[in-house]
Amino acid sequence: MDPVRNPYAPGAGQRPPELAGRDGELEAFEVMLTRVGRGRPERSIVLTGLRGVGKTVLLNTLRSQAVRRGWGTGKVEARPDQSLRRPLSAALHLAVRELSAPASETEHVLGVLKSFALRHNQADTKVRDRWQPGIDVPVVAGRADSGDMEIDLVELLVDIGGLAGDCGKGVAVFLDEMQDLSAEDVSALCAAAHEISQAGLPFVVVGAGLPHLPAVLSASKSYSERLFRYARIDRLDREAADRALTAPAKEEDAEFTPDALDAMYEATAGYPYFVQEYGKTVWDVATRSPVTADDVRVAVPIAQSELAVGFFGSRYERATPAEREYLRAMADVLAQPRDATADEGLARADGDDAVPTAAVAALLGRKPQSLSPARDALIKKGLVYSAERGRIAFSVPHFGRYLRRQDG
Repeated sequence: MDPVRNPYAPGAGQRPPELAGRDGELEAFEVMLTRVGRGRPERSIVLTGLRGVGKTVLLNTLRSQAVRRGWGTGKVEARPDQSLRRPLSAALHLAVRELSAPASETEHVLGVLKSFALRHNQADTKVRDRWQPGIDVPVVAGRADSGDMEIDLVELLVDIGGLAGDCGKGVAVFLDEMQDLSAEDVSALCAAAHEISQAGLPFVVVGAGLPHLPAVLSASKSYSERLFRYARIDRLDREAADRALTAPAKEEDAEFTPDALDAMYEATAGYPYFVQEYGKTVWDVATRSPVTADDVRVAVPIAQSELAVGFFGSRYERATPAEREYLRAMADVLAQPRDATADEGLARADGDDAVPTAAVAALLGRKPQSLSPARDALIKKGLVYSAERGRIAFSVPHFGRYLRRQDG
């Protein structure tokens, strides 16, 4: 079929033509915006899930909802090697500008924001590395400039929330890859969200991260489980996965046979990124509509090759030899029969792709403690996660299958 008319979008964070299976999250956020706008108490939101389930797409869609309501918004993608202060300053600057409040009302808040931002520059920072936030107002000394991230962020967000309330609007900050925040930044963010919630200010945080993010937040502040509303973003059920394929195809006067949809769901398991990748490939392979199961069988190895280079391979290349050994051992444990005996160290706990760390160590013939550096490094790189003590899982769906294909 005509590749120019191919409707599928497997890009990272790119919104698919049919955002299927997320109606509940969109409706809940719309309710939250309405409640906050009316001064009703609401918790901030944290989206969790594996890579490829569409967290970033959903985050961007929720931001669009807030923009349509006239809210001020900003977005940050956390990085493990970067303090939150600088990117958050830029995001909040945009959010304040989007409120479109009179200059006389925003000058003080922008001055506080500038003071907060300039604390990014330490006394020993070289001139060439000093950052200027581009806020053309005088700094407000003594507010959000103590250097203590928690104190400063609380003061700043209270002021911004107050401005939003005076404007009859709200502010929402969207934080992607939230699990990569430093412990100091997580603590500060939780404290600030707690303060603005108690004050009833129209300011919300919408975060997204890997499945172990709730544990990261809980380790920082004991009240975090009451501070945020957690929403697990999972793979699509069969109906939603079919709709993600058929609705865009219908717009281009194309169809899938029932057998083709069966084969596509078997190949993708309903993971949104895979649905888009396999959908794009099968469209290019098929010679005519309707797309058949034979077309899918031809497309599967092509799509797998694409994923092996981009989705899987780029992540695998980031691992050291010791870390790759750990990843391959995890994949081998996943391939073990469910009834493997516990005394061999190969019994798996119930769960989709979680394995006991003791089983990985047993397979490698090593003590679990000796593998801790490799495991911890993989967690920091976002390749695996541990939401429960003694268990480890891939953060990327089908990563174990990829590794076994590589070894095979």
